[in-house]
Amino acid sequence: MFQKELNHPIFQLVSEESQKLGFQTFVVGGFVRDIFLKRASKDVDFVTVGSGIELATAVRNRLKKAHLSVFKNFGTAQLKTDDWEFEFVGARKESYDRNSRKPKVEDGTFEDDIYRRDFTINALAISLNAPKYGELIDLFGGVEDLKKGLIRTPLDPKITFSDDPLRMMRAARFATQLNFTLVPETLEALKTEAHRLSIISQERITDELQKIIKSAKPSIGFTLLFDTKLLHLFFPEMVRLQGVEVREGKGHKDNFYHTLQVLDQTCEKTEDIWVRWAAILHDIAKPATKRFFPGEGWTFHGHEDKGSRMVKPIFTRLKLPLGEPMRRVINLVRLHLRPIALTKEQITDSAIRRLIFDAEADLEDLMILCKSDITTKNKEKEKRFQANLLLVEKNIALVEERDRIRNWQPPIDGQYIMDLFGIGPSKEIGIIKTQLKDAILDGIIDNNLEEALKFVIEKGKELGLQRNEFGI
Repeated sequence: MFQKELNHPIFQLVSEESQKLGFQTFVVGGFVRDIFLKRASKDVDFVTVGSGIELATAVRNRLKKAHLSVFKNFGTAQLKTDDWEFEFVGARKESYDRNSRKPKVEDGTFEDDIYRRDFTINALAISLNAPKYGELIDLFGGVEDLKKGLIRTPLDPKITFSDDPLRMMRAARFATQLNFTLVPETLEALKTEAHRLSIISQERITDELQKIIKSAKPSIGFTLLFDTKLLHLFFPEMVRLQGVEVREGKGHKDNFYHTLQVLDQTCEKTEDIWVRWAAILHDIAKPATKRFFPGEGWTFHGHEDKGSRMVKPIFTRLKLPLGEPMRRVINLVRLHLRPIALTKEQITDSAIRRLIFDAEADLEDLMILCKSDITTKNKEKEKRFQANLLLVEKNIALVEERDRIRNWQPPIDGQYIMDLFGIGPSKEIGIIKTQLKDAILDGIIDNNLEEALKFVIEKGKELGLQRNEFGI
């Protein structure tokens, strides 16, 4: 009996109003599952053998502080009160056309509704009907699968996934979030029905992918998607990272599994999903830049620059946001080798200033990515790399404290330079702006207006520009 777990007053109200209406009503799905997983949940689904909208309206009339939203086209309603969300839907049965994701939906029995659930662990229900109030209903052995950590479909998995291919992404997502294992027949069905994912919109696929990336160990989901060839259908660039080529006895690391390790290590350090995306994409251009030089080995020169240019097409295709999140990912991919490169040479103030200037607000995230990018199995080497990055961080703090480079702009901007020489936008103005920035970052001149003005006038003379006597 689960009466103790139904401690919100709405459960009793739903039971009472359901009885008045002559409906049979049940709590179903994730809320019930999470009771067994000992996870707090404030997102509740009710299935009633009747009208979900009618029941929700009756409950709302007694729960005065709740906000009611009705979705007539779907026959559903939602109540929100405090930080709880309650969904009401009438029991239904579904039939599918093989060429469409949209099912034909009809009113059904409670059993019809439970049979259409995706996995046994989500097919659990609790009765709100007297005299069986609080009684568990487990038609498919979901409790046992929860105990064993298994993902299994209630019915034939091939039919389950063919009817609604998004369930294949959900299988990978639940396996990742719960660290559960797919039973062999469910895993096999993912492979045979993978092609069916093509009828699902990219937005819905990406929504499930994002949930995998937000989990504690996304590599579980990505490995499942790769092994079943689901990943191949919507993220071929990542698939191409897999594999090791050997020439003259020299091989490179498998960049797919390296990326997954970097992603997991990034997740240990931050919950920011865009830093996690930077981890996914940091080596995305390695297949395109891979070169072998006899007697030397493999190189991936320029993969950080090419990879940063690949971010926008990938974000566009996956329907990810193209604003500030994408800018951050582009910057992190472009700069991800810079701090590591600093550890291989004498760390100069000039190099540190340039890194701070280029990274701007992304500097802390960049250091997280760089620390996560160390995947060597040699513990001594790893210890040395991490110590070197710590030294870079210390130097960054010292230079930043002294020079205040973060979000810094030169004391003279492009408009000032144009007014100074009495000309409009031109190649010469761009050259002078770059030279001024470099001179300050390299410590050739101090960061003040007087020295900047002298420098700009001198560089203007070298380019044949005359100072505007009527201007500045």
